[in-house]
Amino acid sequence: MKSLGKWLALASAVLVSTSVYAGWIQDSDLNAMRVLEVQGAFNPETNSYFGLSDYDGEGLDLQPEIFKRSQASDMALVEEMKKRLGAEQHLKVRQDLEILIQALLDGMETRRVRRGHLVPYYNLHEQLFNGFNALLDSRSDPARYGAAIQRLRKYNGSAAGFTPVTELAIARTEERIDVAGLVGPYRGRLAGDIDNAPRFVAGIRAVFEGSGLEGWEEDFELLEKQLASYNQWIKDVLVPRARVDNQLPLAVYADNLKTMGVRATPEQLIVDAQYSYQFVRSEMKALAWRIAQQRGWKDKGLVSVMRELKKEQIPKDQILTVYRERLAAIEDIIRREELITLPQRNAVIRLATEAESAAIPAPFMSPPQLLNNTGQYGEFVLVQKNPTSGADAQMDDWSHDAITWALTVHEARPGHELKFASLVENGTSMARALFAFNSANAEGWGLYAESIMHEFLPLEGQLFNLFTRGMRAARMFLDPMVNTGLMSRDEAQAFLEEQLALSQPMASSEADRYAFRMPGQATSYYYGYMNLMRLRTEVEIAQGAQFNQRKFHDFILEQGLLPPALLRKAVLEEFAH
Repeated sequence: MKSLGKWLALASAVLVSTSVYAGWIQDSDLNAMRVLEVQGAFNPETNSYFGLSDYDGEGLDLQPEIFKRSQASDMALVEEMKKRLGAEQHLKVRQDLEILIQALLDGMETRRVRRGHLVPYYNLHEQLFNGFNALLDSRSDPARYGAAIQRLRKYNGSAAGFTPVTELAIARTEERIDVAGLVGPYRGRLAGDIDNAPRFVAGIRAVFEGSGLEGWEEDFELLEKQLASYNQWIKDVLVPRARVDNQLPLAVYADNLKTMGVRATPEQLIVDAQYSYQFVRSEMKALAWRIAQQRGWKDKGLVSVMRELKKEQIPKDQILTVYRERLAAIEDIIRREELITLPQRNAVIRLATEAESAAIPAPFMSPPQLLNNTGQYGEFVLVQKNPTSGADAQMDDWSHDAITWALTVHEARPGHELKFASLVENGTSMARALFAFNSANAEGWGLYAESIMHEFLPLEGQLFNLFTRGMRAARMFLDPMVNTGLMSRDEAQAFLEEQLALSQPMASSEADRYAFRMPGQATSYYYGYMNLMRLRTEVEIAQGAQFNQRKFHDFILEQGLLPPALLRKAVLEEFAH
């Protein structure tokens, strides 16, 4: 591996495409690079994804005693970072050290909780696809592509001294499968993983084919056979031992919430979200009535109006054109109303591949590499189907005219794309860009971005802008209800179809998300949004008529992905005074 000093020299362009590389950031990044260097031995693909190319050819550590070794390594890092904190004088570097220490402690706690309650299970098909897809991304430097073959040979065991990753994954599961008190993976999740396995294998092949590399085919075929055997092992060994109830042990679910940046109990989330949902829904009903009146529709009920508007589907060959037109119109509004400072370059919108749609069956932002960035930016990826719902299942939720406004605002500008662009362009430290990241920070901004655009959208756009807010509020009570036994997965799906007019495949994806794909994550949107709205209210009270929302938004973006408590402190002490 490169020395820490050399990595830091490279990282001077890390999150900065200008000359704004402040001295404190360089000092802070020395600490972050130390953590990345040590943790890279266990999960090098994460460092590769961030943009550290020396890790490109390495693979996940699934060797024996992985729990003990990773816990001991992180504990040593905690002690080292605490010593550095004791000697550090600069306020922002101290904040960043606190972020690093908390991230390490949180990671150790997550591993401890999961080890104490769950039989380890590795969805290798999806994990390997995500890793190779990131490394062979068209935005990456093609000089990095060759390392994918090195990684491939380590994973299939053909490299000297390496054991096939499928054998290691089986060994790690089987050594814990009979431990008393542990629960196996959920049977519904395993069924989905088994069904999606061929899609991910095809996705790996596709990214290798698209890379222009030569000499990978035999190694890929070997891995493909190993993954097929692994899939059969899941069917033969894990499925019979799987739990039939999706509900996680409560300690695991609580830890999931914390990992997502949601520092609240399931009970608190349910109470806050149920009120918010009804409040948003009442506003939606008023808008639906006005739209129906204008269009001469007899049935002015909310769900009826939403279903009528969803019939206004955009032809598949025009979907990208329409979304790009929406982006241009939104940017004109942002400039006219001085809502936030926009970059001078265009945002990227593209369609998802089959494998990407299986991994994330809803539109998403594909972030850029955040280290050693040479001009790569995020991509707004449009997902038009859920491959797991069958060929006949029509997902009409993101391809009708009225939704295009809210979705473009959330995923592109001024939402996620702009947020990630600011990490690249504003001189943000690694601690704030990488280690402070959580779903509530990121998704809260996306939902907040929708709120500041709301008044400028056409009525139909406003209705579905509120729909996305109402759906996020619903998520914040549906997810904990499903995971605490107050509601079944199927009841959540039925609620989404009947109350929010979601299509069957989209409602199914949502219910799967709560039940087993990402339990706890869905609560993060509205939770993060509430934190930002509370903070804005505090600033408006403090500044009165002097409040300038463009300056406020620019300042928020400049802070990177600070945890809510540190963000609030920075805003109130440095901006609102």
